[in-house]
Amino acid sequence: MSEEMKELKKELARRKRLAVEIASEIHDIVEDSVWTNYVKMPELAAKLVEAVEYANSYKEEKGL
Repeated sequence: MSEEMKELKKELARRKRLAVEIASEIHDIVEDSVWTNYVKMPELAAKLVEAVEYANSYKEEKGL
């Protein structure tokens, strides 16, 4: 695998990790504090959609 391909995959993994971190925040709220922190869900959901689109567009753009 070329060095360039490794770097592309590394960047894709970083972008995916951002989405997973947001999803983890959502999971924690649902599991532990949904009755008090439910108001955070719309903002987190919007951030998650943005992060997934960010990763998917990079993947498509780079042909990964």
